Amino acid sequence: MTRTAEQATSSKSLLTSDAEAIRHLEQEIAGGRHWYVALLEAMGMWSSAAEDHHGRKYRYLIAGEAFDWLLLAERLCEVVDSLLPVDEKEALLFYARPPMKLSAGEVKSLIGQSKYRQYLNYFYGVTVEQALIMAVEEEVHKERRVSGYNNDVDVSNETYRRIYGEARQALLKRFRKEAGYPQLRSTTLAEMKEFSYWLFKYRIEQCEPAKVASDTRKALDYLKGQWTRQGVFSVLAAEDISAARP
Repeated sequence: MTRTAEQATSSKSLLTSDAEAIRHLEQEIAGGRHWYVALLEAMGMWSSAAEDHHGRKYRYLIAGEAFDWLLLAERLCEVVDSLLPVDEKEALLFYARPPMKLSAGEVKSLIGQSKYRQYLNYFYGVTVEQALIMAVEEEVHKERRVSGYNNDVDVSNETYRRIYGEARQALLKRFRKEAGYPQLRSTTLAEMKEFSYWLFKYRIEQCEPAKVASDTRKALDYLKGQWTRQGVFSVLAAEDISAARP
């Protein structure tokens, strides 16, 4: 599970396809196309897996497999910011709430089959994996409250042991060693996404299939509950997420 090497492009030297994606986005919105539809089309045209832009490093493709669509959406929305409805843009970027509901077939046709598969890798490998950790962490908290044990010490490690069989720090250290990252005390958001995807792959490889399926269903149920409470009516996947994919 080594990290795929990715050559980051510079914002000063965009790939031709990336420049065309930006131009397409600007022209389509200016021509009256719904901005979200134009955005998805531009995503389908985008080629760079990573980019250095205005001093910030963007990694759109994790491990060469998982497409971080909201990160690319943020990057592209920046280009046409003045053309976008502020409330719709913020709902998408901050809460992953699309301004319109599209079918799976419509999304696939807009971003392409390859990007859609990569998005599903991200959805299950990052979004769902993080939901699993939160769901099990809540279980640990509830069990301790019921037993009268209110100490939250080691809740995180207990959560990771239940899911992956090892403490969080041991897993993070292994991930960083494989990825060639320094063993720092802090982590960045980008590294946490990579770590989540690594954990997903680790869980698939190390755990029994029945446990993998059970944990994935638990994560999906937790995620759907969160979405319901937040009023999220649609996600990019536009699939029936009740079926556990792994």
